[in-house]
Amino acid sequence: MPSITPYKISVPDSSLSKLKSKLSDSTFPSEVDFSDSWDYGTPLSGVKRFATYWRDHFDWRAQEKLLNEKLPQFTTTVETDNFGPLKMHFVHQKGKGKKNIPLLFCHGWPGSFLEVMKILPLLTQGNEEGVSFDVVAPSLPNYAFSEGVKKKNFGTPQYAEAIHKVMLNLGYEKYVTQGGDWGYHITRLIGVMYPNHCLASHINFVVISKEDLKPYVEATGISLTQEEKAGIARTNWFHEEGSRYNYEQSTKPSTIGFALADSPIALLSWIYEKLHDWTDAYPWTDDEILTWVSIYQFSIAGPEASVRIYYEAMHTQKELMKKRLDYNAKVKLGISYFPRDLCIPPSEFSKKLGDVVFERRHKDGGHFAAHERPELLVGDLMEMFGPEGGAGDVAQKVAV
Repeated sequence: MPSITPYKISVPDSSLSKLKSKLSDSTFPSEVDFSDSWDYGTPLSGVKRFATYWRDHFDWRAQEKLLNEKLPQFTTTVETDNFGPLKMHFVHQKGKGKKNIPLLFCHGWPGSFLEVMKILPLLTQGNEEGVSFDVVAPSLPNYAFSEGVKKKNFGTPQYAEAIHKVMLNLGYEKYVTQGGDWGYHITRLIGVMYPNHCLASHINFVVISKEDLKPYVEATGISLTQEEKAGIARTNWFHEEGSRYNYEQSTKPSTIGFALADSPIALLSWIYEKLHDWTDAYPWTDDEILTWVSIYQFSIAGPEASVRIYYEAMHTQKELMKKRLDYNAKVKLGISYFPRDLCIPPSEFSKKLGDVVFERRHKDGGHFAAHERPELLVGDLMEMFGPEGGAGDVAQKVAV
């Protein structure tokens, strides 16, 4: 069995001092009459306020202590084809049931392993029907406290391989997955690449292109619910107004990387915009936002490494990447839709992805479901993998 090493976050004092120094020397844009308009991007007054708080009052050590207390963390080394060994950071907590379902939780950008914090106690505690989970939440390569990749062409299949091998290192030969954002892309590829290991997937995000959305927008001969129509409107907003960051990160990641690596203000504004625009009026606290951003600031590979996944996904192993959108009959699929997410396609489209055994459209919630609406997401997983759920038989096969 490969070695599993306990891990505690311990950011060097020198990194904290460097951050405070950079924040003290920050240069802000000149004020104009639309400086605080979200239509133009992250508000100037908000970033200034966060910068002052981050420098003078935010207590990273307190947040670091909380993360270490609440999240059992470990590292292990995985061998990735053509890229050598990678040290992977991950959260791992076993369920309290007699038998527990191994669940691989995969974050995206600009998220992290932090997103598992609220759902972890709920999933491992289980419910009255005896459904409980062993939860594994890796930091993807190039993120947080996992090792960075020095070579190019480390694409989405390699991310899938890396976190799949974390599961194997832990002794989970069969498991299920949950993911949104890049977690959608990566767990879908896991189902393509390792269908004898990944027996079911739950996703809270489904990508749909403008071209695929077009017939539903025209709605000729297609009966859509009001929720589906609202989902199409939200998806159109994202395509037209919310997705251009993706173009930069998927074509010239090194260019934006200079700003993210050198300027904590650039990093803050880049991520804060998404935390605002992609959530459903979630009441962020200052400490929540700055902890979220600080995990990027203090990441082992540097915050600039996190955006490279966009470029590699567009340019590497395109044919294999396309298969994540094909119908996969081998892996049972559950889908939860949240109305303030980014892409919310009609059910007819989503059913083209596989054997959909669970589907629910929620009345509220956004892109970061595990953080915004943990009880709803956990409830969906409990139902999907429960005795009467569409993947109840899978739960019996994978439970340990």
